[in-house]
Order: sequence, then C-alpha cells, then structure tokens
Amino acid sequence: MDKEWMSKNRLSHEYEVGVESFLKFAMRNATDPNEIACPCSRCGNLKLKDVDTIRAHLCCNGIDLTYHKWIWHGERSTIDNSMNYSDQVGRDEQKTFAEDPFDMVHAAYDSYAENPNQFHKLLEDAEKPLFPGCTKFTKLSALVKLYNLKSKYSWSDKSFTDLLSLFGEMLPDDNELPSSLYDAKKSLCSLGMNYVKIHACPNDCILYRKEYEGFFNCPICRMSRWKLGKNSTINEGVPAKVLWYFPPIPRFQRLFRNKEICKELTWHADKRISDGHLRHPADAPAWKVVDHKWPDFAAEPRNLRLALSADGINPHRLMSSAYSCWPVVMITYNLPPWLCMKRNFMMLTLLISGPKQPGNDIDVYLAPLIDDLKKLWDIGVEAYDACQEESFSLRAVLLWTINDFPAYGNLSGCVVKGYHACPVCGEETCSTRLKHSRKMSYTGHRRFLPPSHPYRRQKKAFNGNQELNPAPKPLTGHEILDRVERINYRPGKVSGKCQMQHGDKISCWKKKFIFFELEYLKHLHVRHVLDVMHIEKNVCESLVGTLLDIPGKSKDGVAARLDLVEMNLRTDLAPKMGDKRNFLPASCYTLSKAEKR
Repeated sequence: MDKEWMSKNRLSHEYEVGVESFLKFAMRNATDPNEIACPCSRCGNLKLKDVDTIRAHLCCNGIDLTYHKWIWHGERSTIDNSMNYSDQVGRDEQKTFAEDPFDMVHAAYDSYAENPNQFHKLLEDAEKPLFPGCTKFTKLSALVKLYNLKSKYSWSDKSFTDLLSLFGEMLPDDNELPSSLYDAKKSLCSLGMNYVKIHACPNDCILYRKEYEGFFNCPICRMSRWKLGKNSTINEGVPAKVLWYFPPIPRFQRLFRNKEICKELTWHADKRISDGHLRHPADAPAWKVVDHKWPDFAAEPRNLRLALSADGINPHRLMSSAYSCWPVVMITYNLPPWLCMKRNFMMLTLLISGPKQPGNDIDVYLAPLIDDLKKLWDIGVEAYDACQEESFSLRAVLLWTINDFPAYGNLSGCVVKGYHACPVCGEETCSTRLKHSRKMSYTGHRRFLPPSHPYRRQKKAFNGNQELNPAPKPLTGHEILDRVERINYRPGKVSGKCQMQHGDKISCWKKKFIFFELEYLKHLHVRHVLDVMHIEKNVCESLVGTLLDIPGKSKDGVAARLDLVEMNLRTDLAPKMGDKRNFLPASCYTLSKAEKR
C-alpha cells in the first residue's frame, strides 16, 4: 500500500486521499468500527475511536510519522495472544503489540546502510543556505538554534509555530525555514534525530517492553500502567511514567557519514603523539588493557571507545530536590581531546523522567542501552565510512562511567554512606560516628603512604597511635562479580523502600549492577570514575575554607573540637566555653596564636 501521503502536507489533496484509503483499510480489518486505534500524532494508537473521530484527528494532528508498519490495523499478523490479561485494568479483550518497540526506528536507518545516497540527499537538503546568498546559517543550523531557544526559555508549541511563521515572513520568499513546529520536527526526524518513548512502572519495577509489552499493570507491585486522575480514576492511554530513549547506534553510523568527523574519529590512531605523557584516554592503562585483551577489536581504529555519565537535574531551575530528572549521556573518546567533551559530540541516550529519582533502580532504565551496547560489542553494526567510501562492521566498548559519589553508588551497586562507604577499603574502612558533628568521619589515610613515611610513626599529630597496617588492595572485576553474584536484588519501590534480599550478608554491596551483562567489564581495571567538578568544588572548597578560616566555609568549629574531646585527642584544642561567647584555641595550621571565636 502506498504510504507516501503520510509525509505530505495535511492540506494537500494527496493527504486527504491517503487518509480515506487508510480508513478503508482499517475498516476492512476492524472487528468493531467504533473501536479502532487512532494513529494520529497525539493518540499514538493508544486510544480507540470511531472512524469519523479518527478522520478529524488525522486532519488536525497529522498521522504519527514513525508508524510505518500498520500493525494495529491488520497489516501484519498478531503476536500469540495466549497470555491472559483478565486482571489488567478490567480488560478482557486481547490486543496486538509490536514485538520490538525499536523496530520502527532501526528500520529507518537500515535503509541508509543499503542506500548511502539516501542519507546524503537528506544532508544536502539540511545544509542548504537559509535563503539565497545567506552565509551564516543553513536550514538545519537555523532550525537547531531556534529549537534550543525553545527548550531554554520553555516556549509553548503554539508560540514557536507563530515565531517560525513570523521569521518566514521577514526572510526572502524562497527561504528554507519551516513554517511550523510540525514541519520542523519532520526535518529533524528525517535526519535520524528520533527517540522512543517506553512506558515505565511508577515504582521503577519494570519497563513495559519485551515480555511486559502488553501488560496494563505492573506484575511486581500491581500499580497501573496509566496515570491516575481525579478520584483515582485511570486515564487510559496516558502513561504514568515514561523513559525517553534516544538510540545511539544510528547516531554512531551518522558520525561516519560526515567526512570531517570521520577523519577525527581515527585521531587516536593516526595523529596522537605517543611519548609516554598522559594527554588523552588513549594514553591510559585502561585503553591499553582493551588493546591487549582483544587485539581484533584494537586492529580496527574506527571501533569506538565510550564513556557514560548520569546524574540528576532539576529541570525547573529551582534549588530543590522536589523533582529529579536523570539524563544519561554518552561520550566518544575516539575524538581528539578538544572535541570529545564538546556539546556537539556528547550524545543524550536516556532521559529518565521524575519526579522521584530512580536511585538503585536505575538499572531498569539502562536495560535498552545495555542491549545496544551488547550488540555493538558482540556482532557490531554495518556503517558506511565516507572517507574511505566503504562499509565496515562498527563495534564499541564502554570503558567506564563518570558520576558524582551518590550516583557512583547507584550505578556500581556499592555502598557510599555509613560505616563501609569507601569503595576501595570496603569492610576495612576506618570510620567513626561523630557525636557532636552528627556525621561520619573516615580516617586511616596514613595506610596509603609509603611504609617508610615519617607520618606513619607520628602519634600526637593524628589519632594517638602509629599506623603500621598496609593499604587495602582494590578488588578486581572478577572478585567484585564473585561477591555480587550472591546478592538477590529485586528492583522497585514499595512504600518508598527498595526491596533487596541478600544470599549472604555483604555489607558494602547492594546489588549486581547491570553493566556486568557486558562480558568485557570484569576484565577492565577501572569501571567507574568520579567527575572532577564535584571533587574540585566540594573537597577543595572545604580544604581552602578550613585552612583560611573562611566564615561559613571552615569545617573547624565548636562541634569538631568537642568531638576531639570526646575521642580524647588533642585536648589542648578543646573549646573554652563562655557565658556569651565560645573561644577556640588556634589550630596548628594557623599563622596566628590568637584565639578565635
């Protein structure tokens, strides 16, 4: 059946004829003409309507452009409906679902691999000057800048359409700027800037994909898939929580279709200076482990080395944790150091909606990405090299994740607070609960000094004892995997708590994190790293504030001195309590002997 009408203007005669042919096709395969899935861009085949309503929706909203295979209307055979859904939101009827929610996205890019000229035609259209003689903006660059402003200043869809219409009137008549938000989205989606919305359980138990695709209630917590309205009524068709997934494989393929970017993707092998200095991750031992362990992977310099970063943000610009949205960003290390961390090459792959942060259940949301990473490692994908004008099998490896310390714990499954908060020391962490400061104190740093270091034998300056114990050795990936294999972890939040069961009592591990599904991860020396920004701000700011005695920034206060008294350490620094003011004796790091308040 001809489907070219789907991309036509909704006011054109071709679109009207196409709508009528689609409705006739749907009527022939419908069991009830009053209950047909509406394929408009708003309903998305989630709501059942009559023919007249669907015709109105298709004219007003337009058809969902990703709906290439009309599986909801009888174009392909249904999935085996042997499952019983009688307990699903009071529904007894059986419905047809796509076997893989990513089929439609991946199919669009498969056509590019078969016909590389198709993508180049789209690229040529995007790189047209905004109007004849324009040298500053192309059609795509102007559209992207405007769309970024829309997101930055929270413009509504209607205001953005009016703005595009106004700009179109200001520019010359033969300009290339889209006249509406609908046309702008068509231009972006045609270049592969697409996403997949996956419904999620509100308690972070499951994603409604694969074996759960047809469920209307979570099989773990029994919560409804749909959003609850007033009086606890179910708004059928409106998901309670959504994961936005931006498949990285098509974007990796698209990088190699640009000749300039394609050259930079082999910079680490062709132009990098190898003189023993650490300038790039390619100079690090973690990169060399991959080269040594898997020489067939290292033999192809176009294979990608990746990092993943995740953290919570507040999209409403408030210094509050009432709403937490988690983006997951992919970084490509094949590029030179002045490009790999630029915004243009940092790929958003997941957007986990709020309002509650996923916490330890973030593995549930990472599952689609892990599936793509396994595919990129095990079999690879076909990509077209624009520089060498040839197709090749593209593979990729995830080197590590980059996070702050709380997110480190969520991704690695390691405890990051309490008595065993050190990921290196584990159960050998030297920790003390401070009574007056009401926080944990982690000591034992002298264990990491050389055995002959003079600080190891000093007593008075530290805790009154010599430190002769050796430094603990970090666990290898195989040792960590052996420990977490014995943990039986069940994702999901019930009454605000994570349900977790341990086969053995392992105090410093919470779960087996999903990255261990990547078979190469246990061989890597480094799996998770802390970002520099938090270390600079939090640690260095506290050190400088304490050394310079900056009011409000120093950690040397009355509570800290009282804790020293409680531990019977440095009694000469005990605070002198007065009726109106408290005085603290000068510390050994100060330049003045005067007492401070």
